[in-house]
Amino acid sequence: MTTPLPHLHRIGVLPADIDFMGHVNNARYLSWVQDAVLAHWNKLAPPEAAAKYLWVALKHEITYRRPAFLNDEVIASVVLEKVQGARSFYETVIKRGEDVLAEVKSSWCCIDAETLRPARIAADVQAYFFPK
Repeated sequence: MTTPLPHLHRIGVLPADIDFMGHVNNARYLSWVQDAVLAHWNKLAPPEAAAKYLWVALKHEITYRRPAFLNDEVIASVVLEKVQGARSFYETVIKRGEDVLAEVKSSWCCIDAETLRPARIAADVQAYFFPK
């Protein structure tokens, strides 16, 4: 069995991310996860696959641990756990230094960019995400 490598995605906390309580709004974390997962796909997938497929989020399960604040240096660590048919299952951990801010389990559906129908990812493309 192969072990997926984490993809590190830097996040800049912007003034627009801050809510009335002075920290990052919880909804913003979901945008961060989407950005991080898509960056992971675009970094590792071959260019022809990246152009051929789109991704739609199906489910997010998020556990908030600590708040993030303006100007924090935040990093999302993304791991593709498994691929099952047209679905991919990710784990994303959002951290500030050693502090875990949020943990997210999410599932995504691969969509053919031309037909807009669910599409299976070929084994040779999956191999880019699970190095031996």
